[in-house]
Amino acid sequence: MEGYSTELAGKLGDVSSSWTKFLKEVGRVKLFSSDPILITEPNFNRTVYPNGIIYAHIFEGGIQTRVWLGLVPKEWEEKDVDVATQETEKLVYQFGIRYNREKVQKQIDETQSAADAVERQTQRLVNQNKEMTTQLTNNQKEKIHLEKSIENNKLEYEALKIKLEKNKKAQDSLVNASFQIKKVKETHEERLRKIN
Repeated sequence: MEGYSTELAGKLGDVSSSWTKFLKEVGRVKLFSSDPILITEPNFNRTVYPNGIIYAHIFEGGIQTRVWLGLVPKEWEEKDVDVATQETEKLVYQFGIRYNREKVQKQIDETQSAADAVERQTQRLVNQNKEMTTQLTNNQKEKIHLEKSIENNKLEYEALKIKLEKNKKAQDSLVNASFQIKKVKETHEERLRKIN
């Protein structure tokens, strides 16, 4: 068996799903095939090789994972062996590039998502700040209005106290006048009786 492999920074679970997806683009992945995975009818540069078989394997190595792609030259037509060998090497290289791009893109997406979350939180805080500033301004205006109302109320209270005192004096004065008028009336009535 001849083949090519590449080491990728990533755990088996992370690499495995991308590897399986990639292999489905290469040819027909035989389900339930054991290690190595069997791929029939490989497709190189849009040319399908119906008699060709490629083998794929993935090896776990802690934080590194190695993918391998190979073939058995005897299982290929003699005229296609060189092309298949070269294309197998290219496929391993292409997968390495694709996996690393996907990994970096995922990191970019996660970073962008975090940046978006920070931006949303910042905007929310800015909006809260605007709302609180408006509320503070409104409260300040209301405070000034209420202070003026209290001052006006104090002045009105004092004016009413003075008016009340004057009213009381006027009532007392009227009581005295009424008493005096009654006395004069009684005097007139007494004079009128004396005339009769």
